[in-house]
Amino acid sequence: MSRRHSAKYKIDRRVGENIWGRAKSPFNKRNYKPGQHGQNRRNKVSDFGMQLMAKQKLKAYYGDITEKQFLKTYEEAARMKGNSAENLIGLLESRLDAMVYRSKFVPTIFAARQFVNHGHVTVNGRRCNISSARLKPGDVVQVREKSRNLALVLEALGSAERDIPEYIEVDPKAMTSTYKRVPALADVPYPVKMEPAQVVEFYSS
Repeated sequence: MSRRHSAKYKIDRRVGENIWGRAKSPFNKRNYKPGQHGQNRRNKVSDFGMQLMAKQKLKAYYGDITEKQFLKTYEEAARMKGNSAENLIGLLESRLDAMVYRSKFVPTIFAARQFVNHGHVTVNGRRCNISSARLKPGDVVQVREKSRNLALVLEALGSAERDIPEYIEVDPKAMTSTYKRVPALADVPYPVKMEPAQVVEFYSS
């Protein structure tokens, strides 16, 4: 299994934005790139550079998923009918780990991946430990009964840091979440501007 060992908040400083909108992000105090020469990096960015950064930012937002997996998701989005950029967002938001994160069962997307991998959730009543599993509208995700009193879960549900989007319906008491529909880009509550059209340009050029 591919794992990323570097500190996740370095991603914020690398892409130059607090991409998860978290109060704990060091980007709030050090809004420049990491490294010895981070404060001096002010180079003009080319079109390719902007497309690359858009891809890196979107890929990082969903838990810094691997390039291979992200490319596979883009290729699927490109084969679908309609706007490839919108399709890409819809596919990313349909991931099980993204659903767990959006439902506020855990505080971060990284915690969501681990939570799913450790078997703490069910999908339509069946245990699922594959974080990249694709959900369909109408699918119901539930935190398993033995996992509902975990401090991680209780802290996340009580947090006011994020809002639950309209395309997800959550029952906090039953700790269930229903995926109502595939969202459009405008529906997704990103803390920063995401540019999936630039990602499409990056891969198609």
